[in-house]
Amino acid sequence: MPNITLPDGSQRQFSGPVTVAEVAASIGAGLAKAALGGRVAGRLVDTSHLITEDVPLAIVTAKDADGLEMIRHSTAHLLAYAVKELFPEAQVTIGPVIDNGFYYDFSYRRPFTPEDLAAIEKKMAELAARDEPVVRRVLPRDEAVAHFKAMGEHYKAEIIASIPANEDVSLYREGGFEDLCRGPHVPSTGKLRHFKLMKVAGAYWRGDHRNEMLQRIYGTAWATKEELQQYLTMLEEAEKRDHRRLGRELDLFHLDEHSPGTVFWHPKGWTLWQEVEQYMRRVYRDNGYQEVKGPQILERTLWEKTGHWDKYRDNMFTTESEKRDYALKPMNCPGHILIYKQGIKSYRDLPLRYGEFGQCHRNEPSGGLHGIMRVRAFTQDDGHIFCTEDMILDECVAYTALLQKVYRDFGFEDIIYKVATRPEARIGSDESWDKAEHALMESLRRSGCAFEIAPGDGAFYGPKIEYTLKDAIGRQWQCGTMQVDFSMPERLDAEYVAEDGSRQRPVMLHRAIVGSLERFIGILIEQHAGALPVWLAPVQVVVAGITDAQADYVREVAKTLQKQGLRLETDLRNEKITYKIREHALQKVPYILVVGDKEKASGAVAVRARGNKDLGVMPLQQFSELIAADISSRV
Repeated sequence: MPNITLPDGSQRQFSGPVTVAEVAASIGAGLAKAALGGRVAGRLVDTSHLITEDVPLAIVTAKDADGLEMIRHSTAHLLAYAVKELFPEAQVTIGPVIDNGFYYDFSYRRPFTPEDLAAIEKKMAELAARDEPVVRRVLPRDEAVAHFKAMGEHYKAEIIASIPANEDVSLYREGGFEDLCRGPHVPSTGKLRHFKLMKVAGAYWRGDHRNEMLQRIYGTAWATKEELQQYLTMLEEAEKRDHRRLGRELDLFHLDEHSPGTVFWHPKGWTLWQEVEQYMRRVYRDNGYQEVKGPQILERTLWEKTGHWDKYRDNMFTTESEKRDYALKPMNCPGHILIYKQGIKSYRDLPLRYGEFGQCHRNEPSGGLHGIMRVRAFTQDDGHIFCTEDMILDECVAYTALLQKVYRDFGFEDIIYKVATRPEARIGSDESWDKAEHALMESLRRSGCAFEIAPGDGAFYGPKIEYTLKDAIGRQWQCGTMQVDFSMPERLDAEYVAEDGSRQRPVMLHRAIVGSLERFIGILIEQHAGALPVWLAPVQVVVAGITDAQADYVREVAKTLQKQGLRLETDLRNEKITYKIREHALQKVPYILVVGDKEKASGAVAVRARGNKDLGVMPLQQFSELIAADISSRV
């Protein structure tokens, strides 16, 4: 007689074994219809799951995060079902859930076309409309291997063959399609109504470039039509904001196959870079950091001592000279310890804060590169704080406040805080990990920040706070980090003289606010859709004359504004003023000053602000005060 405890604390008793679906029906017809699965004693299960003992149970619906994941997981299977219906010779491989959707990899004799994608999506809708039950069964491993081999599904058979021989495997069938899967799944295909296929891409079998190239179909799925439409609208907006397109149109940078994964900055783009870097340099200066600069290449033995060689060797660019192995640095921290170790440090010197705009190189796979967001050569606003154990908390609290201010200045108000705790593969004692994790969590509490826990996502040498910002269209970007490290100073023999004269190990705090400057600038471009705030805009003002008769006055205005420190261009071309205004508006210049005979005679300018706003004619001094206020406010 199972006794079921529901989330509200109420209990329901049944005379014999009962399924999750039957429990939902006993509560009400509405819940029975909405139920997608259940969470039994914390484990996510199908509605067909049989409960035989006393357990807590939560019914999962489309309103729950678990329910949405089940919808996406099941829609991936629906995609595979549709592909097999239309292309029986295609072989199915794997189809997991990803952020905002799912994908499924297929082996097929020819590339899928956009027309194929449309046909597959139409077939998925037909299969969903049939509302076919999704039924689970379990087979011994060897029997499942033989089953899929008989179906001609050799990839599935290979996956199952890698499972230990004494284990059973679960299969899910809907209509004429059966797939290997741990589950759980929605109870029927009729629960899958709001989806769209997005694109086809290449993917190597099991992620190994030595294997066959498969075809990966990406899709998105949502609980409601409204959520699906909101997501598609967001994607349309994201396309308009794509930093790669805007980088070309605004002449900021380009990428070139002569140096994959690196950025060629044009004058306007480098101006933007310098504004970000110089702002962060002032942050260093005003908050007690000493700027340092380490070498690009460091010997292999150093990376072995820190543990990076074992963890990151495959992503490091290496070289050899005079029979010694070297690596281009993928991070700056070992170099900062070597700087710290020069000379004796006292407890009076701590906390000691180093900052570096350190260029790093990581050998990212070519398929993972994405504009300037993910590159092989990047520069970090890297900082390391050497402190005593009892300083950790204050340093972390101060750092969070500093990061919040920086993000506000760049136009980001919404920050998500996450504490990533110890991974299974790590260095250091459990005691040191306990202290580090406690300090990070307590610092966020003292900062008034609600936070999530990301179990096992810490670095191999210490836990970290991940600071994720939300942009103007709701996308999330993890940029900032604060990591507590007891291990690396010990591995590289860093120490300080304590108050009692003993030699002690400092604690090392690894921190970055914007992270990769390349990536952060890409985020800024997309956040502002290329219309950067006046203080960041590569060109802040264009002064345009209506005819040649105002050329001298245009130069005079430009000279006055340049003395104010503004970045500007003049436009003395023999073109209609409407053409000039339109062209500079497309370049998203914040202010266009139009000068005609009347403006010249009165020492004034006609001001047009970005967004086709006519601010009228005003004295040049008044405009100077207006733009100065814009720049100082960083609006």
